[in-house]
Amino acid sequence: MKIALAFGIAFILTMYCFKVTAQNLPKVKSGGIVRLANFKSEYVDARHIDIWLPKGYTNKQKYAVLYMHDGQMLYDATTTWNKTAWEVADVATKLIENNEVNKFIIVGIWNNNNKRHLEYFPQKPFDLLTKAEKDKVTTELKKAGRITEGFKPISDNYLKFLVTELKPYIDNNYATLTKKENTFIAGSSMGALISIYALCEYPNIFGGAACLSTHWPGIFTVNNNPVPNAFASYLKQNLPSPKNHKIYFDYGDQTLDSLYRPLQQNIDTLMAANGYTSKNWITKYFAGQNHSEKAWSSRLHIPLVFLLKK
Repeated sequence: MKIALAFGIAFILTMYCFKVTAQNLPKVKSGGIVRLANFKSEYVDARHIDIWLPKGYTNKQKYAVLYMHDGQMLYDATTTWNKTAWEVADVATKLIENNEVNKFIIVGIWNNNNKRHLEYFPQKPFDLLTKAEKDKVTTELKKAGRITEGFKPISDNYLKFLVTELKPYIDNNYATLTKKENTFIAGSSMGALISIYALCEYPNIFGGAACLSTHWPGIFTVNNNPVPNAFASYLKQNLPSPKNHKIYFDYGDQTLDSLYRPLQQNIDTLMAANGYTSKNWITKYFAGQNHSEKAWSSRLHIPLVFLLKK
C-alpha cells in the first residue's frame, strides 16, 4: 500500500506540471485541433484551450460538446511529460464512425500547473469542514508538495470561467447544441471531482458528467480524513435531478486508485438513495487498473457511449 501511495503521489505531482509550447500543437489521426492560446478570464489565470473537431466538421450541422479538464494530457502522447495521453480523439472517432454516439466536439481545458488542486477541489464541500479539519487538509497537501501556503480552493471561480466565459465563446464560434442535454463534462482524479461539482453547481448547463478514478480523498491519505464525508454531505443535498442528468463513476485498484473503493461505495449508496438508477448512473470497478492516462483511455468509450448515445 505504501509503495502504491508513493507512486500515486509522485504521479500526480509530476503529471500535471509539464508545459507545452504554443507551437507544439497536438497531432491527431482524425479530425483536427484548434488552439485558443492563453484564453483570458476575469476569474482564473489564462490558459490554452485545445478544441478537437471531428472529421467532416461543418457549420451546417450542430454538435454536442464534451468539456474535459487537464487538456494538455488528452490528445497526443508526444507532447506530454510522460509520453502517454488519453488519446481521446481516437476513442471519439471510432465511436462516431461506428454510429454509437451523436457527433460531438471536445473542449480540452488546460490545467494551470501548481494551481490545479486549488481549481479542482470543490469549494463548497471544503467550506463544510471545521477549522481544524481545514488545517489538516492544508498540512497534508503541504506534505505532498501541492501547496506552500494555507489551502483555500478557487473552484467556484474556475466554474464561473467555464460557464460564463468559455462556454459562451464556444457556442458563439462553433456549431454547437447549446442546451444541457448535449453539454457534458469529464475528467479524472481531481478532474473527476471538479466534474461532479460542476454538474451539481450548474445543473442547467451540464446534462452529465464522466468521473474517472474520482479522487474522493481530496488529499493523499484516508487516515482521519474528513474530506470524503464532506463531499458526501454536499452531494446528498446538491445532486441534480436524475430525471434529466447522467453520472458516470469508475475506479481501479492499483496505485492511487487503491484508496477509492470504499469511498466510491459510500457515494454509490448515496446515489441510489437520491433516486439514481442504471438508466442515469453507472459506477464501474476495473480490477488491475491503475491511475494513469493509459487506464483511462482504455475505458473512456464506456462513459462516452453512456452520455452521448444516439
